[in-house]
Amino acid sequence: MAGKSIVVIGGGTGGIVLANHLREKLAEAHRITVVERSETHAFAASFLWLMVGQRSREDVTRPLRRLLRRGVDLVVGEAREIDSKERLVRVGSETIGYDILVLASGSEMSLDSVPGLAGTETFFTLDGAVRLQTILSDFRGRKVALVVASTPYKCPGAPAEGAMLIRDFLRQRGVAAEVDLYTPEPQPMPVAGPQLGEAVRGMLAERGIGYHPGHALRSAERGVLAFEGREPVSSDLVVAIPKHVPHKILRTAGVTNDAGWAVPDPRTLATRDPSVFAIGDCTSIPLPGRWNPGTPLSLPKAGVFAHAQAIALARRIVCALEARGSAPEYCADGFCMLESGEHLAGFAHGDFYAMPAPEIHLKNVGKSWHLAKVLFEKWWLAPPGPQKGVFATAIRAGGKLYGLPVTL
Repeated sequence: MAGKSIVVIGGGTGGIVLANHLREKLAEAHRITVVERSETHAFAASFLWLMVGQRSREDVTRPLRRLLRRGVDLVVGEAREIDSKERLVRVGSETIGYDILVLASGSEMSLDSVPGLAGTETFFTLDGAVRLQTILSDFRGRKVALVVASTPYKCPGAPAEGAMLIRDFLRQRGVAAEVDLYTPEPQPMPVAGPQLGEAVRGMLAERGIGYHPGHALRSAERGVLAFEGREPVSSDLVVAIPKHVPHKILRTAGVTNDAGWAVPDPRTLATRDPSVFAIGDCTSIPLPGRWNPGTPLSLPKAGVFAHAQAIALARRIVCALEARGSAPEYCADGFCMLESGEHLAGFAHGDFYAMPAPEIHLKNVGKSWHLAKVLFEKWWLAPPGPQKGVFATAIRAGGKLYGLPVTL
């Protein structure tokens, strides 16, 4: 069979894992190309640690080329258009042909969706986390407000983690500031159900953090948060989880919903165009189960899901191109290590495609989950090779110890 061209738009979690697994399993005749606007990869899961001074910019960034296997082509540039009829991707002035296209473009931050939001701080970007590290180190105010601008946003546990880490950091500095979290959601991490929501509420309460659900943000100007049908709130420091929006290139592929998110099949990750697949944060995947009859759920936007989708899709592509093995389906098993400060973390895992609702299991807060997250960070930022293999062996051993399946 003549070699095929597989183009991956996006060099984040899903794009890196997919490209590396394909390069490892496919014959050299097949060409694998990753298109990414930046030549530097930033590990977003570590932005929380960066915010509170436990990491530096250099600790959480790597040249993207170093994270990709040899034999994966990297094109650095802005993917601006997909011509699905001719099977072409336009990147700047360059045109790249494809037989298989994978959309892994992630989500983008919009700071102009709410008046005044651009004047707030955030740990959801690399530059924002670096800036917050300086601000928190000098902070002497009395009130800190974290606010979720809108849903969906990536990493459902991040707002609570951010609040707990900021509270812990200020406490260590001797700053007795109030920390409050405001969100339009009815509970923490609503997709995971009421039991986990109550557990996170308890974690926040134990640390003296105010939790305020049902607060839809209208504006965030000059430290004053205005909400729909709620009293305004003043704060010395506002930390926002910005609105997340899809990359505009998705619409040019003709595989999106009205909001602009790519809509793949939940199991095969194929879109209505048989040559185009979609994984990770750029997708909108409805869940079969729900906690309340009138409230449909969607698969969260999180690196753990992008990672697993990339592995499942890589195996399907290998099966299709080289007729090896049976094509697996994506099963939506996922987990979350919830940082709570003091080098402690909680852990939740389960089947998000379960019926009649996602089946989530909770583990007690402890140092082991924090250490597991540190080990995964080291594995992720290591280049392909022996060092990465050592970290992978340790992670798999830890997963086996706790009875958790680990796929890297």
